[in-house]
Amino acid sequence: MSRLGLLSLVLCPLLFLVLGSVQGQGTKDQGQEVNTFSIVAHDPDKKEWGVAVASKYLAVGSAVPFAKAGVGAIATQAFVNVSYGSRGLELLAEGKSAEDALKELTDADKGKESRQVGIIDAKGNVVSFTGKKCNAWAGHKVGKHYACQGNILKGEEVVAKMAEAFEKAEGPLAWRMLAALEAGDEAGGDKRGKQSAAILVVRDRFGPNRIGDRMIDLRVDDHKDPVPELARILALRLGRRP
Repeated sequence: MSRLGLLSLVLCPLLFLVLGSVQGQGTKDQGQEVNTFSIVAHDPDKKEWGVAVASKYLAVGSAVPFAKAGVGAIATQAFVNVSYGSRGLELLAEGKSAEDALKELTDADKGKESRQVGIIDAKGNVVSFTGKKCNAWAGHKVGKHYACQGNILKGEEVVAKMAEAFEKAEGPLAWRMLAALEAGDEAGGDKRGKQSAAILVVRDRFGPNRIGDRMIDLRVDDHKDPVPELARILALRLGRRP
């Protein structure tokens, strides 16, 4: 056998082991952080539930907002556990309150201290949770029929301004939640920057052709200024804001 052939026999297995190690590291579940600011809210008169969210995260609307008409709405973020959304809606549909649903979700989650979630139930009861290991600044503010929460924010003023804007805003729930996003954005928002935003509003039989409940489901997945872009798209759907 030639020297080249002998060298190949020695090096090929070593190369395979190295590549296998790199591939293994790449497929290992490292988890994803959805560091963001969001609002969950309810309009008892129109019987609407919704979530609005913005973040320096690609396509935040694919991970954070969950809602079902007559059941409630959930925003799950930080070291995101999307099962908080699907499982949370199941618990609310069983008649559990927002507080009870949150307790069941966090009690079953060993990683709860890295999670952040806002929940509003069918009756408009609301609760928010910020784990102790969420990256600073992280926190929330709860009011009547709404909760604002965020992590890796410029500061507490982000959620404070969101809450203030939502309480002062008038008109459809979607526009009031959008006002909260705008206020959070203006207050500094996600301190890493901007990338995406989304808004979801559900109402029974207000989906396309009065089928389903997805009244509004709009997303800006990658944009240099996603909140104003989301407002532009929402205006196409609802017309001029109040």
